[in-house]
Amino acid sequence: MEAKDPKLSFEAALAKLEDIVESMEAGDVPLADLLAKFEEGSKLLKTCETRLKDAELKIEQLKKSKDGAVFTKFETEREA
Repeated sequence: MEAKDPKLSFEAALAKLEDIVESMEAGDVPLADLLAKFEEGSKLLKTCETRLKDAELKIEQLKKSKDGAVFTKFETEREA
């Protein structure tokens, strides 16, 4: 699954990233695979950061609403 797949949840991206880090820390990964894993991990990290930023913006929108229960369509950069 591509790391920038909009259907990849934060939790799924984080789990994949943790698996990559564990395998890299084990030290038994050939250099070519290590580079590929590093690249994939970088993409997954960006996905996690994007999901967290989207959540933070949504929370800020909710805080700014008068009664905290007004929901509006929230568009992220991926949807725009």
